[in-house]
Amino acid sequence: MKTNMMNRILLLSVIAAMALAFRITGAARYLDQEALRQGMESFGGLAPFVYMLIYALAPSLLLPGLPITIAGGVLFGPFWGIIYTTIGSTSGACLAFLVARYVAREWVEGKLLSPQWRRLDASVETHGWKVVAFTRLIPLFPFNLLNYAFGLTRIKFLHYAVATFLCMLPACIAFIVFSSSLLDLLRGKVSLTFVAGLGLIILVSLLPLLYGRYKKKEGIHGYDSEV
Repeated sequence: MKTNMMNRILLLSVIAAMALAFRITGAARYLDQEALRQGMESFGGLAPFVYMLIYALAPSLLLPGLPITIAGGVLFGPFWGIIYTTIGSTSGACLAFLVARYVAREWVEGKLLSPQWRRLDASVETHGWKVVAFTRLIPLFPFNLLNYAFGLTRIKFLHYAVATFLCMLPACIAFIVFSSSLLDLLRGKVSLTFVAGLGLIILVSLLPLLYGRYKKKEGIHGYDSEV
């Protein structure tokens, strides 16, 4: 949990440093969000599908999704960025799930030998889709491996897909809203969209910490203790 939060804080720090560097050097004048969007539109009506296809393939190839998410906000803005990124990321999670279940089960099993992955299987057996929802909202495992791991469990695909879509949505909205204002930030303009996105990212990043404190206070033994 702490690792995920630290990674997000580090990412925000890097972005802030980049914004300062662009402002000082004057390079920000070369950034124009509308020009970038028009460049993407040079692909024609296929541009959103190209983006969603890239995102759909990324989890199966064990590629990080966060840079693709940020690109979605920059290129498509907050509204369409959320739509395209949500579809792409959910499709990618589902594709990895299906690969593990029907195509490369033995290979995936060879990669998931630690006891925590076996406890995940037992937890899904007991709690079903609730474990999917929980691990999407409160990240406990690497996202890409988690997609494969769920494919080895007995959870129904539809339950997995719906829980994944709904529970990845908060983080998706936060990062898309934030990244849609990045070029303004690099030009030295702090917009309300940026402030809102930053607040949402902080809120999403604090979820694991808040849950950990709540669990400790109440003496709760949740899914995380089982997986």
